[in-house]
Amino acid sequence: MTKTLNNNIVIILLCACFFISCDKKRVFDTYTSVSSSGWEANSTIDFNFEVNDTIQPKNLFINIRNNNDYDYSNLFLITELNFPDGQKIIDTLEYDMADKTGKFLGTGFSEIKENKLFYKENITFPATGNYTFKVSQAMRKNGKIKGIAVLEGITEVGFRIEKTQ
Repeated sequence: MTKTLNNNIVIILLCACFFISCDKKRVFDTYTSVSSSGWEANSTIDFNFEVNDTIQPKNLFINIRNNNDYDYSNLFLITELNFPDGQKIIDTLEYDMADKTGKFLGTGFSEIKENKLFYKENITFPATGNYTFKVSQAMRKNGKIKGIAVLEGITEVGFRIEKTQ
């Protein structure tokens, strides 16, 4: 019985290693969980990463996982990319989260959908060193000036850097 259990664990670990190692484009990929009560408007999610390659172009993505508690067809984000020399790029971005019928976009078999959203395409980092990527939600209801204080339905926010082909 114990030998069978150990064999199953080894097989599972080997499969996991196989799937992880197959992602040859990945340079950086991590997620941060959002509070179960929702993503607060004043809550910035930070990702710190090191750049060693200033030659090969990269694609940068914001990954969003949402569930059925997300009530909107789009998502507004404010991003800030901080360079090692102190320079920063700030963007306000809008992404579609659902189609015209209200069906969530993204992948996933359960109520959790994952959206891989382009942030920057085919960029070359100008310098090696430590970078910080910051993202916060900037959602507002139609006709309202004040933002949504707590955005429900976003479960995790990720940041991914891939090598281009």
